[in-house]
Amino acid sequence: MELTRRRLLGLSGASLSGIALHGAGFSAGSAWAAPRFAGDPFAFGVASGDPLPDGVVLWTRLAPDPLALDGRGGMPERTVTVDWEVAEDERFTRGVRRGAEQATPELAHSVHAEVSGLDAGREYFYRFRAGADISPVGRTRTAPDDPARLRFAFASCQCWYEGFYTAYRHMAAEDLDLVLHLGDYLYEYGVGENGGVRGMALDASFQRETLSLVDYRNRHALTRLDTDLQAAHQAFPWVLSWDDHEVENNWAGDFAQLDTDGYPDQDPEAWRARKAAAFQAYYEHLPLRLPQRPRGAEARMYRKLAFGSLLDLHVLDTRSHRDDQVCGDGTKSGCDVERSAPGRQMLGDEQERWLLDGAGRSGAVWNVLANQTLIAQVDQNPDPAVHTSGLDMWDGYVDARDRLLRGLRDRNVENPVVVTGDIHRAVVADLTLDFADADAPVVATEFAGSSISSGKDGSPTDEVGAAWMAPGVNPHLKWHSSQRGYTVVEADSESMTASYRVTPVVTVPGSGISTVATFRVEAGRPGAQPA
Repeated sequence: MELTRRRLLGLSGASLSGIALHGAGFSAGSAWAAPRFAGDPFAFGVASGDPLPDGVVLWTRLAPDPLALDGRGGMPERTVTVDWEVAEDERFTRGVRRGAEQATPELAHSVHAEVSGLDAGREYFYRFRAGADISPVGRTRTAPDDPARLRFAFASCQCWYEGFYTAYRHMAAEDLDLVLHLGDYLYEYGVGENGGVRGMALDASFQRETLSLVDYRNRHALTRLDTDLQAAHQAFPWVLSWDDHEVENNWAGDFAQLDTDGYPDQDPEAWRARKAAAFQAYYEHLPLRLPQRPRGAEARMYRKLAFGSLLDLHVLDTRSHRDDQVCGDGTKSGCDVERSAPGRQMLGDEQERWLLDGAGRSGAVWNVLANQTLIAQVDQNPDPAVHTSGLDMWDGYVDARDRLLRGLRDRNVENPVVVTGDIHRAVVADLTLDFADADAPVVATEFAGSSISSGKDGSPTDEVGAAWMAPGVNPHLKWHSSQRGYTVVEADSESMTASYRVTPVVTVPGSGISTVATFRVEAGRPGAQPA
């Protein structure tokens, strides 16, 4: 059934019948019996996520005044019962599941309905009702039991004030089973006096860096109002993990960035309070399951989703458990001893064991690692006498990278493929145990995707890319682009292909989309080749 973006955004369907079911909430008071809203309570649209063979999590947040300066979205301090319905058709004539959740002020009136009892590998439609208001219709899909093919897109880095989300409008028209978001869903910096390229006048509170729960809520709210982003969320289930900008640039576990103005990040308690605020707002605005709900400044974002015998998806968190960056962070030379120190952690002991043991036991054809920042070694200086490394990437955690790649090899992990965000450029790389040896055996393939909008308009190459791809400097890098866009991956039992979609302009809306490169990995033969 074809479902266009216009229909996704505009179809509301018939009213739901009233259902009195309990939901999980914190407020002691009774639910608002007959809520009436001053504006559309579903201004942020709807979303689904983390598909399982028998269900998905459905999301929305009630916010009739979405940019209210107190971060409440125009909602009172009252609990609201939100009904949800799932059907086999977009007009809801063949309903299959119904229920209700309690949207509480403690979680910004967000709803996370974990629906089960659905059939595997099926397309479903869903919607919400609060009072007399009905949400837009979303489309989702459960994970198949044993698919012959899986098709997904991955994306990252969507700086709101640096570009329009045109790529998501094109993504919503794709034929996909799911979307992976690999981090930097929002940016903590002030958005500028006129919202950057958006040309939107905003309150002064949007001009400063996010520090409090109200700040993070309103920055998410600003991001979620984009209709192209809403269309992509309404079209497919998403699987997400965070990187740094959801909290603060280049944060590392218990360590904050050093240069935040006007905030005592060097006070451990203040830093944990800021993380807790950022984590809560992230959960409130995205289709995440209950195990991913934070407990203060702690959250377990790493998890595995299985897609039959075809593919296991290992979702990583490379921020929460890592050691601090060495040599003051940044991109530097002359830091080889420090970045190669034994025992340095990128994933942390527990997550590292979970990943390697789980991938080693996997019976799937493909093991995909949803990773935040580049694993491949990159010498960023074409001078053969100087090695320059990005210390926030896995290059700053050499022993952790070596343990990862050796662990994949030693456990005979089937067809490991890494998909990566963060770097605002697209890269295809072979991952080996010795990047200095051009003949070293390939352990895995890395597909790094460019940004949705961060960095403004891109180009096929730039000065950084020219340095990376200079002859003889990084022979394991197969291809590079600094244009904006997303990547579509298709896997079957014989091969996996990655098609890089780019949109040439993001500083004005309405740009087109094109495929600039496609690479293929054959099952049983690690390493990517042009397709």
